[in-house]
Amino acid sequence: MKYNHQKIEKKWQKIWQKQGYKDFRAVDFSKKKKIYLLSMFPYPSGEGLHVGHVEMYTGPDIVSRYLRHQNYNVLQPIGYDAFGLPAEQYAIKNNISPKEAVDQNIKNFERQFKMMGFSYDWERVIKTTDPNYYKWTQWIFLKLYEKGLAYEAEAPVNYCPQCKVVLADEEVEDGKCFRCNTEVERRYIKQWMLKITAYAERLLKDLDLLDWPENIKVMQKNWIGKSEGYEAPFRVLDHSLEIKVFTTRVDTIFGATYLVLAPENPLISEITTFDQKDVVKEYIANALRKSEFERQAINKEKTGVFTGAYAINPATHNKIPIWISDYVLSNYGTGAIMAVPAHDERDFEFAQKFHLPKIVVIKPEYSGDNNSKIYTGEGILENSGPFDGRKSREVKDKIALYVGARKKINYKLRDWVFSRQRFWGEPIPVIKCSQCGIVPLKEKDLPLRLPEIKKYKVAGEAESPLAQIPSWVNVRCPKCHNEAKRETNTMPQWAGSSWYYLRYLDPKNKKQLVGSKKEKYWMPVDIYVGGVEHAVLHLLYARFWHKFLYDLGYVSTPEPFIKLVNQGLILGEDNEKMSKSRGNVISPDKIVSEYSADVLRMYTMFMGAFGDIKPWHSKNLIGIKRFLQRVWDFYDRKYSEKKQKNVKKIKVEKMKKVDLKELESLRHQTIKKVSEEIESFKFNTAISHLMEYLNALCKNEKAIQELPKDHFETLVILLHPFAPFMTSEIWSTYLKHKSSLELAKWPKYDAKLIIKNQVAIIVQINGKVRADLEMPLNSSKEEVEKAALKIDKVKNYLGEKSIRKVIFVPNRLINFVI
Repeated sequence: MKYNHQKIEKKWQKIWQKQGYKDFRAVDFSKKKKIYLLSMFPYPSGEGLHVGHVEMYTGPDIVSRYLRHQNYNVLQPIGYDAFGLPAEQYAIKNNISPKEAVDQNIKNFERQFKMMGFSYDWERVIKTTDPNYYKWTQWIFLKLYEKGLAYEAEAPVNYCPQCKVVLADEEVEDGKCFRCNTEVERRYIKQWMLKITAYAERLLKDLDLLDWPENIKVMQKNWIGKSEGYEAPFRVLDHSLEIKVFTTRVDTIFGATYLVLAPENPLISEITTFDQKDVVKEYIANALRKSEFERQAINKEKTGVFTGAYAINPATHNKIPIWISDYVLSNYGTGAIMAVPAHDERDFEFAQKFHLPKIVVIKPEYSGDNNSKIYTGEGILENSGPFDGRKSREVKDKIALYVGARKKINYKLRDWVFSRQRFWGEPIPVIKCSQCGIVPLKEKDLPLRLPEIKKYKVAGEAESPLAQIPSWVNVRCPKCHNEAKRETNTMPQWAGSSWYYLRYLDPKNKKQLVGSKKEKYWMPVDIYVGGVEHAVLHLLYARFWHKFLYDLGYVSTPEPFIKLVNQGLILGEDNEKMSKSRGNVISPDKIVSEYSADVLRMYTMFMGAFGDIKPWHSKNLIGIKRFLQRVWDFYDRKYSEKKQKNVKKIKVEKMKKVDLKELESLRHQTIKKVSEEIESFKFNTAISHLMEYLNALCKNEKAIQELPKDHFETLVILLHPFAPFMTSEIWSTYLKHKSSLELAKWPKYDAKLIIKNQVAIIVQINGKVRADLEMPLNSSKEEVEKAALKIDKVKNYLGEKSIRKVIFVPNRLINFVI
């Protein structure tokens, strides 16, 4: 009988829905061992899920189902990260409110999630746009403000003149807006900032506590950018001012021939000479229009302007010029660098362009260590006064003392720009009063809700659309009761996603962000699954908020996510990244209709390793479809024949005892392998083992009736996490189980019954052992002979002599008689 996937999948969707998805629910405070398995929640776009989403969410669902079979109390929740720029732009394009757009999209996503059979705890669904959720996002902000970690400051931001919004650094790609591809401008705007830098050292150090991929840890470390060095003072000639320079190479200070200031450095206005003011002003204006990406581009031609002022090198006491260049950033170090052209590539290029001097102060310890125009390593000092002839790495502290420098730790990490000039985001819960300044709302006044709007339109230059709604903006100050205004900037999309994993634990709690008992039971997240595109900022922001809540005693663990697993990208059939503009996006709806959800689940897992980049090929779906049809046929033959009445019973050829023994061994091998592969997220090889097992079971079709029931149940349970619809139907209809397959115990393997796949074969010549080799179990005489004759030792012993006879003992030895 052909498997009717449309009928059966709808049947089980209805059954699970009627049962309230009870088998998928996590139980608070269960005595079972808990596992909190979390997938990064999606942004509900208008296009719905594509097959890349299916891959990401199928992997964790397989693991969740497997763990429930293993009697774990599994929490696998889902929600929607629904604030942010995409919804706002969709609303503009379609002339509707962002809320209406998001609510429609969420309904579609939920339909598709259930269509795919994902076993989520549907009692715990959250969305960041729900006022009952963002009340607590606002509450965390107020706690940060209370502790001095949220503040307002003039800050350089990335501004997209096309979208008319401020973009986060990660929303700028190659100096352009990640949505409309417009060149991004740098502007100074008063912004809310979060002092993530206060946690820089802990964010770095506590990476050691985590079971994360090493490349992700490296990316986090590089973003934090810890540098241990020295801060050296350079006195400005004819001024009482001092320019402090951060350097990791204080040993090269005798070779510093000029200083370079960032265009934003406040000292520029004080030190620039009268005759240089106009060119300096013009240069700074041009520099500030560039994005940080442009300024830091490796191949960018160096530009700069002379201030007309000079500083004194504290090591040589020589007069050196002070320049300005946009390759120096104000937010790293002190916004000033000492330039050593003989020992730094960037400084060398700048010096060459502007004809500035170069002084060699370090030479390699060993000849041949330097083949370039400059030497950037450590070595023997020269032209370095009292330190000549010393090893540079050994006298750094002494040189620092000599020039009056002090040890300093510096971080590339900058405070988090937390404002967005958007409507569709969490309102920042403060009031601005001309008399009282910033007045934070009280907890009882939360949530501060967004006003209802029917149609959405942008406000204009770097201003939130909320500023256009006077009935919402204009209020009375809670302190002095005079006229005041609400903050019209909103929070970034990162806000709601920085703590959402906690709300799943207690989603209906109206009095607390999360109940302490539930938090202690469930946290930390045991396995967190998501894309590598969130490797830096989402994870960094979530870790920062978590550590802050930990310090206040609201969470019990220093880190939120213990193990991290990244899924790979699925490319379109054209081997390009899937995107609407390319027209290569694959929607799951059509595939499920034609092939089934089980086929789609299994194909996305079988395409390659979970973490690899893989191209989509629709034609390959047929292979998985055939495999599942064979599974169905296997049970259909077995159980439909048993049901036949008044039909002469088919004569069954009994299996030999050795066949049954080998199949039992294979059953235990398969249990072991599939279990291990699921736990390691190696789903493609787990499916291969299931295919091998089915092949072995089907080899002797006449003997299917003789197989013990264990084999039939084992295959169904092992396959269930991958193909939950078909296996649920087989379990219920053919195997006649009244209890849910979700509750079935995972089969255990007996190590004693597992026969090795490989055996050691002894190779003899005239009865004497000359070599050995590993061969697959039950290899034929021809296979073993061919492999043995390729061994060098065997070839040497045989020489030109002819082989008279070959004696072969299966799985033990081969003897060449010469």
